[in-house]
Amino acid sequence: MAEQSNAPKPDAQALLDIFRRMVRIERNDDAIRTAMRRGRITAPYYSGRGQEVIPATISHFLNDDDQICTIYRGIHDMVAKGIPLRPLWAEISGKVDGTCKGKGGPMHLTHPETGVMVTTGIVGSSMPIANGLGWAAKLDGSKRVVVAYFGDGASNIGAFHEALNLASLWKLPVLFVCQNNGFGEHTRYEIATSVDKISTRAVSYNMPGFTVNGNDPDDMYAHVHAAVARARAGEGPTLLECKTFRFLGHLIGDDDFYMDKAEKEAAMAKDPLPRLRARLIAEGHASEADLDKLIADIEAEIADAQEYGANSPTPSRDELRRDVFAEEMPA
Repeated sequence: MAEQSNAPKPDAQALLDIFRRMVRIERNDDAIRTAMRRGRITAPYYSGRGQEVIPATISHFLNDDDQICTIYRGIHDMVAKGIPLRPLWAEISGKVDGTCKGKGGPMHLTHPETGVMVTTGIVGSSMPIANGLGWAAKLDGSKRVVVAYFGDGASNIGAFHEALNLASLWKLPVLFVCQNNGFGEHTRYEIATSVDKISTRAVSYNMPGFTVNGNDPDDMYAHVHAAVARARAGEGPTLLECKTFRFLGHLIGDDDFYMDKAEKEAAMAKDPLPRLRARLIAEGHASEADLDKLIADIEAEIADAQEYGANSPTPSRDELRRDVFAEEMPA
């Protein structure tokens, strides 16, 4: 007899919402990489392809007031959170209608209106920033939750340990979400990390820590459900290590020579996106036509955003020094 679990499971509406967010991530990622290959955008880019389940499931539990801090490989986190695609495309195109007036690019997107607070190019810095936002939420008495996204490599730097210690000490409403895709840039996990599970480090800071199948919506749903409820209740932070696999190299143009080809092929054969689509149909949650319509609507949104970004003007010379200093200082 199969073992029964009382862990909360996503219903049809939740699965459809997770699928919608995953498709939005995947189609947007494909459109960006295509535009770059065709020379329409010149910028650094770090694809999150293969990691869609993680932010899609987490964002299902969040609202616009909840906040995320993410990293340069975090565009999937932002798209899952609901950042509007028009200003996103304008920003990665270096245009003035972008979220940072074209001055940040893909590595520095931000949109506080939807809770996308920080995208940082400094490894591990999402965590102490999330603590600051969590402290603000605690001071104003809100039920706001803050998510700090980071990679497995960032768990080896000081900011990780300092942030977890302080968040536990002050019982901050922060979810520390490690998207462990097996590689820190070009370095395999086991070469650079002393523990077999990053989640075990939570013990040192007196907080719950779990290793989760980051490609399984059910496993993600159960753990995020508990972690968000804990944070909103004022009980403090949780560390979630979400195991996944990135389908592409560290950045666009990387030939991923350091990846085991058989391992990569096996991971891609288990792509969670088509698997979830098949499940939705098999379980009667949606028809082929329903999902085709959902995908078509997302593709139309992306096409509109692409056009908007392309037609947005470039920043004027006056923008070069605007927002750099609080007050312009003479040379």
